[in-house]
Amino acid sequence: MKTIFAFIVALFTSASVLAVDFQEFTEQAEFKYGVISNFEDDGKFSAFFEINNLSSVDLKASNKSWTMYIHYVRRITDTKSDQVNIERVQGDLYKITPTKNFAGLPPGEKIKVEFEARGHIATYSYIVPNAFMVDDNGNSYVFASTHTSNPADYTYPLLKPEQYLRFDQPARDNFAVFDAEKRYELNKTNPLNKSQTHIVPTPREVHSSRGEASIDADWSVYQAGGLGFEARYLVRSLEFLGVVLPIENNESGDKKIRLIIDGKITEENGYELNVKNNNIDIRAADTTGIFYGVQSLLSLVPFTEQSSSIKIPAVRVFDSPRYSWRGMHYDIARNFHGKDAILTLLEQMGRYKLNKLHLHVTDDEGWRIQIPGLEELTEVGSNRCFDLKENSCLLTQLGSGPDKDNPGSGYLSVDDYIEIVRFANDRHIEVIPEIDMPGHSRAAVVAMKARYRKLKQQGKDEAAAEFLLSDPNDKSEYLTVQSYSDNSVNVCMESSYRFIEKVVYELQTMHRKAGTKLSVFHMGGDEVGKGSWEKSPICNALINSEANGIAGVDDLKPYFVKRFGDITAERGLSLVGWEDGLMYDKNNPFPRDNIANKQVIANAWDNIWEYGIADRAYVLANAGYDVVLSSATHLYFDHPHQPNPYEDGYHWAARYTDLKKVFSFMPGDLYANARMTFTGNPIENLDKLVDKVHVGLDNPERILGLQGQLWTEVVRSQSQMEAMVFPRLLALAERAWHKAAWESEEDDNSFAGDWEGFVSSLVFKELPKLSRMGVNFYLPPPGLKKISGQVFINTELPGLEVESSIDGGQHWNKVTKSSVEFDSRALFRSRLGGQTSRATGLSL
Repeated sequence: MKTIFAFIVALFTSASVLAVDFQEFTEQAEFKYGVISNFEDDGKFSAFFEINNLSSVDLKASNKSWTMYIHYVRRITDTKSDQVNIERVQGDLYKITPTKNFAGLPPGEKIKVEFEARGHIATYSYIVPNAFMVDDNGNSYVFASTHTSNPADYTYPLLKPEQYLRFDQPARDNFAVFDAEKRYELNKTNPLNKSQTHIVPTPREVHSSRGEASIDADWSVYQAGGLGFEARYLVRSLEFLGVVLPIENNESGDKKIRLIIDGKITEENGYELNVKNNNIDIRAADTTGIFYGVQSLLSLVPFTEQSSSIKIPAVRVFDSPRYSWRGMHYDIARNFHGKDAILTLLEQMGRYKLNKLHLHVTDDEGWRIQIPGLEELTEVGSNRCFDLKENSCLLTQLGSGPDKDNPGSGYLSVDDYIEIVRFANDRHIEVIPEIDMPGHSRAAVVAMKARYRKLKQQGKDEAAAEFLLSDPNDKSEYLTVQSYSDNSVNVCMESSYRFIEKVVYELQTMHRKAGTKLSVFHMGGDEVGKGSWEKSPICNALINSEANGIAGVDDLKPYFVKRFGDITAERGLSLVGWEDGLMYDKNNPFPRDNIANKQVIANAWDNIWEYGIADRAYVLANAGYDVVLSSATHLYFDHPHQPNPYEDGYHWAARYTDLKKVFSFMPGDLYANARMTFTGNPIENLDKLVDKVHVGLDNPERILGLQGQLWTEVVRSQSQMEAMVFPRLLALAERAWHKAAWESEEDDNSFAGDWEGFVSSLVFKELPKLSRMGVNFYLPPPGLKKISGQVFINTELPGLEVESSIDGGQHWNKVTKSSVEFDSRALFRSRLGGQTSRATGLSL
């Protein structure tokens, strides 16, 4: 008995010695990442993570029971440490466990684990937060040092060329980092002249007259009928500026702003605006044109403090849109910022005459809309947390961490979505939902697996299989660009098409309840993992059956698109897909006649010039598809504003995309935009660069327009979303609405004049108005140069204020001169209204 008692005491004593206080350890130990070099062979880079044990917890060598998880968006290929194993779970989630060689981590000691990964990391944005540990009971503990919105806080500085440049082979990265001195050289420009008559986006014709309209409380707004929202919108906008006007039914008399439907105006959505001293007329053929005329009138309003009188210069404007598709894509699947973020975006889209919101509702990392009858889509598919079985949520991704309360969780209810559609419709914006299939579908696939398991347990076998999206016996092997091996919908299962019919039906119902109709449906279709369905018994049976037109696996994606087209065509919908979703390979589209929809639209996005596929927009247009230019090199707003490690954003297609690059995009001649390679070398002859004759555009009418894209893998808040979108959205609107003379004439002077006018409007009118509305936007940090003990200062946008701090940013003072005495402690930042740039010193 004494022996047994002693054994039990020894057992519990041993367990207590091995017990780890994970809470204290993760709160006090410092977890940091670092980049060693992007200049490794075979398209890889070397990196590390380090744990500095600042706690009192002794992580003993004999204790092998702990598990750690990190998020790493670059695929780790090799571990250089013999103390731990690194194993990819799914996507960017990696499991770290100790090996038999683990030497322990006592208080005051560090462990550094080096590894290799694919690609490169040249900005802090790629280092995502919330590394965590898990104990034997499944409880999770986030390293507090990584639980922050600023990745530079848990990353060693990127100071060397091999850290802030992307590669040195087979070609060197020739994009210079924009440090303070580089910005100073680039910022040298002439002062701006304030223009009272510049409208964003630029109208087709503007004729200035003498005089002005001085709008005060004696004025009123007239509309004959059918323009109630437009009249109320105008009244609310003027009230925001300090002038309160009534809406009247009497058209005659002076001091009236008259909104008039005029059948003499023939251009769809066109309008005429006539501002005279005592009257303002807005005439259009339709309500949309009236709304755009109202926006142009408001754009003429100078930015001032609230006043009882608003002065607008006398002008005559004749205007109509360049393109029918002027869009903005917003990914709410990767991270979810809530309904209000979407409404804010819509409000500003309306102000700048954009008319299509492409809402990316689903992806691998989240399903963001409630579908009645398929509750698991939101109960499971809209949440990310640490649940390896995925019964309650999707696996944590993109730095979400182990808890559900994170930017990767959330969804739009039916009522939310109806409100969004109604809000957009009032502003003459069409909401186009995207349900991304058959790839990028992990959230839906996992949610329907959870539904299947739940109903099977209840003995409801038939109901369980009704909407299943995956074949349990499918042994296909693939790995997507985002490192998923299980995100493809099985296109051979009839339940997949029942799922599509259900989702399309519910979305159509929501649009009807919003007082409009769903006309365009986006199926996604992009980046399907190569190898999907190859070992699916159901697909093999379909291939081997007769009279279905499927001869092999390569026929399965066009089969899926045809079936998707049949479903949406029967419901009267146009169909949209990303360009690669409508193609067999890099060069060959699916036969257009095989898709039943009257209109099929391609988002042409993949135009990295040296890849040799930049002509796919024209290839698709020539094949009978309508095309929306979504060019990644110029119109992806998830790219950084500047090439600097501290700037937010990925840089997979372009090292950076600044405001001027978006403004200079020429949608009328796609190849004219081929000015710089991915590596940063100038392009003089695109055909010669890739040894290919790029096809011409046979059917220009097939180019419907253009849209900006915001993907949100590293965009975790509404404020950050707004800073990525604005002010680039204004440059997008400019090119989508107005064709400039320099686009066809290649006139540098004409471009310089247009650019100066645009920037002048931004600095003196548009950005101050955004600031007053509480909308965040990006401001470039100032340029700095040290000369003879003085620091000279300038800004990319002339007219911005500059502030300085010598106490680490706790207190800021306005800089009133173009140079100040050098102080090694000094930080500087730009300011416009309530918005500021990131702080910079001479070396940043």
